[in-house]
Amino acid sequence: MTATRSPGLSDDRTFLAFLPVLCAVWADGLMEDAELSAVNRALDKAGWMTAEGRSRVLDWLDPALPPSPAVYGAALERIRDGKGDKRTLATAGVWMAGRAASWRAEALATLVRLEGALGLAGAEALRELTRVEGMVVPVDGRVPAPARAAKEAAALLQGDYPEVRARVRAVLRRPEMRMPDEIPRGEYRERTLAAVGVLAEEGLGAISYPREFGGEGEPAAAVAAFEELALGDLSVLVKYGVQFGLFGGSIAQLGTGKHHSRYLHRIATLDLPGCYAMTETGHGSNVRDLRTTADHDPESGGFVITTPDDDARKDYIGNAALHGRIATVFARLRVGTSDHGVHAFLVRLRDEHGNVAPGVRIEDCGAKQGLNGVDNGRIWFDGVRVGPDALLDRFARVTPDGEYESPIPNPGRRFFTMLGTLVAGRISIAAASHTVAKKALAIALRYAAGRRQFGPAGSAEVPILDYLALQRELLPRLATSFATTFALRDLVRRFADPDTDRRELEVRAAALKAVTSRHALRTLQACREACGGLGYLSESRFARMKADTDVFTTFEGANPVLLQLVAKGRLSRYRRELGDLSMWGMARYLADLAGTRLADMNPVVTRRTDPDHLSDFDFQLSALRYREQRLMRSAARRLKHRLDQGMDSFDAVNACQDHLITLARAYADCALLSTSVAALRGMDDSAGKALIGEVIALFGLATLEANRAWYLETGYFEPSKSEALRREVNECCRKLAPRALDLVDVFGIPEEVL
Repeated sequence: MTATRSPGLSDDRTFLAFLPVLCAVWADGLMEDAELSAVNRALDKAGWMTAEGRSRVLDWLDPALPPSPAVYGAALERIRDGKGDKRTLATAGVWMAGRAASWRAEALATLVRLEGALGLAGAEALRELTRVEGMVVPVDGRVPAPARAAKEAAALLQGDYPEVRARVRAVLRRPEMRMPDEIPRGEYRERTLAAVGVLAEEGLGAISYPREFGGEGEPAAAVAAFEELALGDLSVLVKYGVQFGLFGGSIAQLGTGKHHSRYLHRIATLDLPGCYAMTETGHGSNVRDLRTTADHDPESGGFVITTPDDDARKDYIGNAALHGRIATVFARLRVGTSDHGVHAFLVRLRDEHGNVAPGVRIEDCGAKQGLNGVDNGRIWFDGVRVGPDALLDRFARVTPDGEYESPIPNPGRRFFTMLGTLVAGRISIAAASHTVAKKALAIALRYAAGRRQFGPAGSAEVPILDYLALQRELLPRLATSFATTFALRDLVRRFADPDTDRRELEVRAAALKAVTSRHALRTLQACREACGGLGYLSESRFARMKADTDVFTTFEGANPVLLQLVAKGRLSRYRRELGDLSMWGMARYLADLAGTRLADMNPVVTRRTDPDHLSDFDFQLSALRYREQRLMRSAARRLKHRLDQGMDSFDAVNACQDHLITLARAYADCALLSTSVAALRGMDDSAGKALIGEVIALFGLATLEANRAWYLETGYFEPSKSEALRREVNECCRKLAPRALDLVDVFGIPEEVL
């Protein structure tokens, strides 16, 4: 069949019945062969059609002759203006045709079958037709979210330790905390040191230290301060973290009373600038095999610190190139012929006048991609002698008789207990990454709401935030930042709780550090592109933030290494849980797994596509947990199979590395959504809670959409459900776009730092 004239409109009721489906077919401007065939087959069997109606439908079926924009627009207006049942394309069509038509039921059956043949989800397709004009979803003129909802949401999102956060934000408003866009590296470093001095004067350096040594005894409050400081210059943030978090924190956590009383107050006031010298040129994440040595001297009771070769030099050490006077140096403790592994020692680098100490050699790392206000350096030690008290001896000591003692006899457990001090650093980097992403989104969404480009023919240009493509770039990332807020609040509370399972804390901290630092980088790029050429200017802040944040994926452990740590931690727990089960317990466990799988894989569930189901938190959580559990079981099977065949454990893990990293990311997805949902369910009903709930629902939908391929491969989704997810993400973006400015205002970022 071919059309004989250009497509137009008609008042014929049988034609009007077909019109919504015809508009849906032409929505992308193309008529595919499969679509043409499906409509022709339906038309051939539609005995209820009039000759006029059939002729007008045929006019719309020539792939080479699409309806003109004017005709298509008029058709959309007719569908929008029509009253009655608008649940699907089919019901909208028969209502447009008229309720009195004797052939109404027959027409409805034809159109429902046609929707199925075309693969259209009628409700979602109709929603797109009635709410979208071209690619544009108008924001102007819509009723914004009530100010009350945004205000309530801001209160619900506010983190713990509001007094500390307020103190930090007050300091960030001071002129000495701001850095020019263009500044010589030497001046930048000195201004950064001065800014950290301001923070010390305000008492913000001692927050985590014990009260008896001038601190506030609040390690979790120090994380809150770090999170807020990320709103300002990131070189200041990192130098603050090196001085008070890593250097001071290592002494607070690994030292004993004599170290605390001697050093902590001086560190907190910046009277004693220092370094945290762990990383070596040849060893970064692999701390266990660091090669700097600390040989016990039986005559003096002290130690001799030595760098055996250039590969073992301490590298990329913050504060080392210029300002650090003492370093916490991680080195292998050797007593006689015994190597007791890596321990921490305090080693002087410079005297009070800045002169490098004998036996120490320091080299400036030079210019970096970012963070050039931080003086990173390399350090060599040539037989540097330190006293007996140089060993930070909370977990191990060498007696005056030359005997090595430790309250933790197992060397592996002792090593990981010492490294437990890194948890605070990983949580802090996650918090800072989260803040940078929020700041970028606030800048980009404000810009997008005001910047105008293109528009309907003959009409004014529209804000670029009206475009679905840009909404999809920014709003799911905004939703991720909301979810990250709740996950970080939960993590910091676990960190502050002495009864927390430390192994689980380390796993959760590693996961969130990895995913939030990656989220920050991807968000910065999306925000820069959203702001076009103006986003490329220094004044937009994106260039500095991107350069400074890039290394967050490497700080406190490279992300791929941390993700493997997460996967191994989850598998270890899985093995322990299975090992603790009795025979009957194991039977029940396997039955529960089978029951869960049968429930999740029920065809009714795999095919459900209605918006209420897709946005339901129980469904979203079930889907994410199913993915993590299935990946964990399959990873365990793959590893066991290789080990049973005699493969070395290192090779077995390496062969499954991609699987393990995917498992770790699935665990992180579950953590983000589950903590967000738990937080929401603990709130009283309010407009603010409802607003946050919509944002978190978008996060869940976007996360499922990002993993559609996996769910399709495993049969958890059928194609129709996968397509419906995509459409529902679109719909959520459209609904939240008019409230985007309210949502970034919820973060409460001071104007002075934007």
